[in-house]
Amino acid sequence: MSCPKFRVAIVGGGVGGTTLAVALSKYEDIAVDVYERAAHFSEVGAGVGLWPRPFKVLKKLGLGDELLKKTPIPYNEEEYVTAMKFRRSDLEEGEYLFTMKSKGNLVYIHRADFHSVLLDNVSPSVETYTSKRLDSYTQPSADNPSEPIILNFRDGSTATCDILVGADGVKSVVRKFMMQNLSRDVDALKKCSTEEYLACIEPVFSGGVSYRTLIQADKLRAVDPNHRVLEGAWTAFGVNRSITTYPISMGKYVNFSAMSLDKDLMANAFNPDPSHRQTFDGEWVRPASAKEFTDKFRGMEKDTEIMLNCIEDGNIWAVHVTRNLPVQVHGRVALLGDAAHSMTPYQGSGAGQAVEDAYVLATLLGHPRITRETIPQALAVYDEVRRPFAIGVARGSQEVGQIAGLQTGLPFSEMGDKINGITSWAWETEVDGAVEDAQRMLEERL
Repeated sequence: MSCPKFRVAIVGGGVGGTTLAVALSKYEDIAVDVYERAAHFSEVGAGVGLWPRPFKVLKKLGLGDELLKKTPIPYNEEEYVTAMKFRRSDLEEGEYLFTMKSKGNLVYIHRADFHSVLLDNVSPSVETYTSKRLDSYTQPSADNPSEPIILNFRDGSTATCDILVGADGVKSVVRKFMMQNLSRDVDALKKCSTEEYLACIEPVFSGGVSYRTLIQADKLRAVDPNHRVLEGAWTAFGVNRSITTYPISMGKYVNFSAMSLDKDLMANAFNPDPSHRQTFDGEWVRPASAKEFTDKFRGMEKDTEIMLNCIEDGNIWAVHVTRNLPVQVHGRVALLGDAAHSMTPYQGSGAGQAVEDAYVLATLLGHPRITRETIPQALAVYDEVRRPFAIGVARGSQEVGQIAGLQTGLPFSEMGDKINGITSWAWETEVDGAVEDAQRMLEERL
């Protein structure tokens, strides 16, 4: 690369960070370094859902065909198709509730397959580093835009960049130092108090605990050849619990994600009071035996019991969220994905929102008039466009979880319209509109 106009450091090589690396690869005048704390690039978890809106972004990045090779469901972008079916299952005889239809498929894929496709499409010009755990960073004052940001790693090494993007997840180190710096910034304190910034450092327990595993489809088919979850996506409602299932890996597995939901904690997950603390006592992620799954979700309808009996083992995740951040940029530092807006899984949108963040941010940084001096303007527009939207998705996801856990008192007859109304942004809108708004806003400020 001949003399890049600036260097972007991406901390975190998960879905969000890797998507940003792919999106920035198209700009030959931007140097990109990706720092991953683990010994190798990988993704934990099982299945992930991609709604039409973020999937169209991945198509724009040239990844659509490769991703569709990993999913068993035929893709249809133009017609309304079944995205998911819903039923009540905490009864001896469960009952069908409603079907959600979206314009274009909700694409289900194994998270590892998704991440593998992203990695395969990162340009060779992108430098990647593993076993690099960020300890802190130092950002020069706004009066010195030509001075680099200094990254300090746990192994004692340092690196420099012109733009730092924290894609380092719900426990983000970049978010920690950003909020600490904002809490001491005179201009930032005109918007929020020191306490409000510092309260955003630690994640909040959402009130939901997820029991996740993959069920071997052949094992389930041997017991019940016509089991409903073998053919499509379902969510089962129950009092303070829900189960979402769908086939992945070309039908080899059924992704199983069951939730145990605490009503009071669910209602207070986004409490704006900076003194509000909502913590989980125990490991956030741990292995779980088949017995733990069956014990927690015992007493549901017969076909749910059949699924439970096919589970071999899995993991338990205490689902944490970030508070609604007052800002997700500071100077030449930005947050992306879970670092900015970690959300609950009830809308299947966490990964998709990271993809949208990456695409909008890359488009702004790739604008021909962005230089080291104008980076803060680009990041400010990114914040104004992406943060409110992602916060809305996060709040909507929490509300869907409360409905699924039968915590809202909403009549069953109204649940379909309500959930469709919350989720319809995922197929009725496109990120192109946000990109156009962002480009217009940026050009007005340059």
